[in-house]
Amino acid sequence: MVDLQHELIRILRKDCRVPLEQLAIMTGKDVNEVAEALQQLEDDKIILRYVPIINWDKTDRSFVEAMIEVKVTPQREQGFDALASRLYHFNEVKGLYLMSGEYDLLLMVEAADLKSLALFVSEKLSTFDTVISTSTSFVLKRYKSEGVIFEQVETDDRLVVSP
Repeated sequence: MVDLQHELIRILRKDCRVPLEQLAIMTGKDVNEVAEALQQLEDDKIILRYVPIINWDKTDRSFVEAMIEVKVTPQREQGFDALASRLYHFNEVKGLYLMSGEYDLLLMVEAADLKSLALFVSEKLSTFDTVISTSTSFVLKRYKSEGVIFEQVETDDRLVVSP
């Protein structure tokens, strides 16, 4: 079952819309066995959600994305987890990671506009006692996300045939 689960994860990472019947054919397993394996992955919270990758530049949606590096003082007996659990509840926070290196936490943040993002940093994030400093970098353009290239130039790889 573990090998089947690994295979299903590999397939679904490339395309989460593959129908159950197709997954069974691709893995060489029975549809019921595949359905059971998927259900187990979901029950075990390994697969949390099926989400498309969207090229927002091709839509009319307007928003600001930023990555915020945060240096913090870890709390006694709780480390970084106590602050992280408070931060990930903010609607603006789309991703939160504990990092090694120059800073401790990396927040992926989204806001309606620059002012809203600035207010998030100044009125929410920076007010925590354990936050030492922040550094904000704005996303200007996405080239690749989750292994998907957004603006790939199509090339003609056919061999030239001349008389």
